[in-house]
Amino acid sequence: MKERVLIIEDDEGIVRVLQRALTYEGYQVETASDGESGLAAARERTPGLVILDLMLPGMDGVEVCQMLRSEKQMLILMLTARDTIHDRVEGLDAGADDYMAKPFDLEELLARVRALLRRTNMERGAVLEFADLKMDSSSRIVTRFERSINLTAKEYDLLEMFLRHPRQVLTRELIFDRIWGYDFGGESNVLDVYIRYLRQKLEEQNEPRLIHTVRGVGYVLREKS
Repeated sequence: MKERVLIIEDDEGIVRVLQRALTYEGYQVETASDGESGLAAARERTPGLVILDLMLPGMDGVEVCQMLRSEKQMLILMLTARDTIHDRVEGLDAGADDYMAKPFDLEELLARVRALLRRTNMERGAVLEFADLKMDSSSRIVTRFERSINLTAKEYDLLEMFLRHPRQVLTRELIFDRIWGYDFGGESNVLDVYIRYLRQKLEEQNEPRLIHTVRGVGYVLREKS
């Protein structure tokens, strides 16, 4: 049996479509129609992935996402009828690992679910280190100067890619392909947002910057020259 997926969505038609498709794919599916019941379901038994609507009755999706992220380690794929850059950044800031606008293509959504879960379920046993930064791939614990750093699944994947290719300039195109695995249609600001998140967390106590911008090309993990 595959991972458990929790759908928090108040549109009954969307819930039926997603529940049928995900069940057919072999996932264990649970549903909730509002934020409060969704939080209760996630707290009772932590799902591998949450498909979360942004606009919910009562407690909205942003608040639900923030609470889930502060309490549990799980993947969050956010759905919304609003598709502005501000809305996307709001969802990512709340802790979502991925974001899809309605109406969405069902096959693309299933592909994103598979990609998110595949990356977190891969067996990784190495301890990756660079300078004072350490990532234990078996426990998924990241530390810097022994300070524990809490990352979302997507932030973790991005940092792991840098740690596996230290001092190597990684192009934006390569990062998109390896981390997201689908065409962003030129919406490269999403990568910039995640780089900003990583820098904030890695430099929270004024530690030296490790992820540097190579203007017009991409990014590189290196110590300050």
